[in-house]
Amino acid sequence: MTYDFSSQTLLIVGLAREGRVAARWLARRNARIIASDLRPPQNDVREELEALGVSLRIGPQTPELLANVDAIVVSPGVPQDIPLLQTARSRGIPITAEPRLFAQGCPAPLTGITGSSGKTTTTTLVARMLEASGFRTWLGGNIGAPLLAQLEEIDAKERAVMELSSFQLLYWDELTPWPAAPPPWNRPEAISPNIAAILNITPNHLDRHPSMSHYIAAKANILAAQTSDDIAILNREDEMIRSWIATRRVDIPAGPGQAARNFPVRAQLLTFGFARPEQEDGAWLEEGRIQLRRGGETRIILTLDDIHLRGRHNLANVLAAVTIAAAAGATPDAMREATRAFRGVPHRLEEAGRIHDALWINDSIATAPERALAALRSFDAPIILLAGGRDKHLPWDEWAEEVQQRARIVVAFGEATPIILQALKDKRPGGRLETIIAAPDLPAAVQAAAANARPGEIVLLSPGGTSFDAYPDFAARGQHFRELVAELTRP
Repeated sequence: MTYDFSSQTLLIVGLAREGRVAARWLARRNARIIASDLRPPQNDVREELEALGVSLRIGPQTPELLANVDAIVVSPGVPQDIPLLQTARSRGIPITAEPRLFAQGCPAPLTGITGSSGKTTTTTLVARMLEASGFRTWLGGNIGAPLLAQLEEIDAKERAVMELSSFQLLYWDELTPWPAAPPPWNRPEAISPNIAAILNITPNHLDRHPSMSHYIAAKANILAAQTSDDIAILNREDEMIRSWIATRRVDIPAGPGQAARNFPVRAQLLTFGFARPEQEDGAWLEEGRIQLRRGGETRIILTLDDIHLRGRHNLANVLAAVTIAAAAGATPDAMREATRAFRGVPHRLEEAGRIHDALWINDSIATAPERALAALRSFDAPIILLAGGRDKHLPWDEWAEEVQQRARIVVAFGEATPIILQALKDKRPGGRLETIIAAPDLPAAVQAAAANARPGEIVLLSPGGTSFDAYPDFAARGQHFRELVAELTRP
């Protein structure tokens, strides 16, 4: 299908990954594109966009940018409340984002997966289960490449699977009609994935969301427009989500930056958790076997011997993946085959090397204390923990309690060092923690860990903070860690 936006002048706000993809895709479909960013793009990006006729506006994003604009496409990282977007709403200008544009146009059944942790592992495993079942599967969103660029290649018989962050879901509840757009974007109704899963909700990204309520509301957008023809998959053992399951209603209290919000869960409901559910269909773990109940029929899907991922949190991810993939059409044999072959994704409890019988683990994805907790609980051996990065305004108390019991040494590095030192200032009786070392950066932290590691110990990079004090993303930080560990093995 060919889409024609020739009647539209569109403003792209933010030239991050999704913004660039949207600008290219829309420009190639005859839209007049204005692209705004606070900072100039790299030369190759600038040259490509200008060759497509995109007008670049670098600098302050003032209301003058809205002149003669028919709609706005926002990069997910752009906060919802910047003055430019507030003015656009007051003028009734439609606001959308690349993930939502794709979801509206996707001809294949769409599975969306969100949560505070475990998204990438679960989403990747779901895609592999579907591929093993014979479906051509498109994987994207917050993982891999934005899918809008491949929209016309996707067939209705295939499957699309998206990892969706809170930032990507922010703009899914912007409901200003866009009647001048080509179908299907001219339809005024809201959209949610056909299969929508929320893995868990714990405090995260509170450096960007003005309140926990605002963060929860963004996550809940994945369910808000579902109908009785859709499927919702929820974690029945998550404290907040459990109440939504019991009442079949999403109820979010008001908070700074977010009004109270509630809506019914209209979709068919499946759940997952470790214990057998009393009523709902879904997956659970019993006597070393993952079982799945749907439509009154229970089947054994996997055994624990089929799973090669560390930690209880990864068992939860497998339980979720089984439930989601089955809803999307995966077969039990294919789910078993894909799980047996799956060794995880990079920078998530990834083995980086073994030096003098100490195992070095790269868990750079742990950008929140809660994520680092899951890593700490994945090992029984004494740990040398490398913690740091940039804080996200999240609590460190529970993390500190666990560190005292599981880590022999903590090496703190980066901007969060004072916060980590403060969290660990009181030594708990009976704890394992002996020493806290402050290092200026990751290379120094690795050297400190190498000087103190003993045979049989775990040297764990699980920072608890983002990478943005020193690296463009967690993957760059994890790759640098791999390189630093490799250098330790050289003569």
